[in-house]
Amino acid sequence: MAVDRHGKERLQGAEMQQLDILRDAWLLVEDGRFAAFGTEPPPTPSQGGGFRTVDAQGGAVLPSFCDSHTHLVYAGSREGEFVDKIRGLSYEEIARRGGGILNSADLLHQLSEEELFRTSMHRIDEIIRKGTGAVEIKSGYGLNTADELKMLRVIRRIKETAPIPVVSTFLGAHAVPKNLQPPSPLQPPPTGGGFVRSKSLPQSGEVGGGWQYVDIVINEMLPAVAAEGLADYVDVFCDRGFFTPEDTTRILEAGLKYGLRGKIHGQELAPSGGVEVAVKCGALSVDHLESMTDDDIQLLRDSDVMPTCLPGTSFFLNMPFAPARKMIDNGLGVAIASDYNPGSTPSGDMKFAVSLACIKMRLLPAEALNATTLNSAYAMGLSRDYGSIAVGKVANFFITDPIPSIDYIPYAYTQPIIRQVILGGELINEK
Repeated sequence: MAVDRHGKERLQGAEMQQLDILRDAWLLVEDGRFAAFGTEPPPTPSQGGGFRTVDAQGGAVLPSFCDSHTHLVYAGSREGEFVDKIRGLSYEEIARRGGGILNSADLLHQLSEEELFRTSMHRIDEIIRKGTGAVEIKSGYGLNTADELKMLRVIRRIKETAPIPVVSTFLGAHAVPKNLQPPSPLQPPPTGGGFVRSKSLPQSGEVGGGWQYVDIVINEMLPAVAAEGLADYVDVFCDRGFFTPEDTTRILEAGLKYGLRGKIHGQELAPSGGVEVAVKCGALSVDHLESMTDDDIQLLRDSDVMPTCLPGTSFFLNMPFAPARKMIDNGLGVAIASDYNPGSTPSGDMKFAVSLACIKMRLLPAEALNATTLNSAYAMGLSRDYGSIAVGKVANFFITDPIPSIDYIPYAYTQPIIRQVILGGELINEK
């Protein structure tokens, strides 16, 4: 059993190797929370009371995964783009042709709220069976006020229905919608509005974030989201061809006026300034980081921002992996999340993310497990109650089949090993 006796809300640097393993141990759950654990003789029921006993049968007992970055509310699949990538088209080329996020926005517009909720709950059930016990879900496939609100209302229904905590993030600034994109990135901004372009755009021909759309996000979407209490955080895709650091700063500062702390997509496609904005604006996390620089690592030191890596994205898009090993060696904590979405990571399997973190990012198994549990709970603002087996925390955990060691979990990278899932102290499923 992997337990937490340090009481920290996140682990950093060498601390990430800490994994306190108790063998032949017992675990007591009361009123849905961890009450005690140990290896000495277990407590006996008080007079007139009793315990329901679950035998781990030689399996490992581990805290549930916490997935701090997903887009699992979406309509339809994008396997056509998967084939385009095999044929050699890049993520950015597909986006320029109207694919990617814009494709998902078109599909979502056509789907009813009820159908969107039904398909999303199917994905929630899937990730629970695979060991996830807390999840963040972003909007961002609406790209207009009505459809962004539709997504966030679906996320609220999931939050009210699912047996795991759900964090809702407003990602209206995921891409510029088609109707606001200029016919050519080299044309001057239209009168009364315009487009913010990164310095590289005249050479690359890529579309930057729209002034008009940023104004819509700030002046129309955010007030509507706040009025219904639909979001816990606000996010921006701060990267080449999407939104600039200036756009991002404006949106995050506007979000703070409504009590919404920032989370940033950054440094995925290029060194885009996302880390600098995250630190300056006090964001909770900055996610992706495949194009992270050494300067970015230094910026994150002594900050409260959690760098979050998404190895499934790098695997599926065949792109570089975030430098998680270098971050940890420089004293940073790291979170690992799935990025579950229809285009770049159609998987919410956190056990596979643990394996990728070890195989491709060179994390030790203990580091990868801490990155997908306690640190990813921190990246959602949940680590006081979730992410580890600690007295007082919510009893979300799972029991594996008998395994020779914790290191076997990332080693057996396709083997389904979870036998029982317990959420809030209640048995959810059994293999």
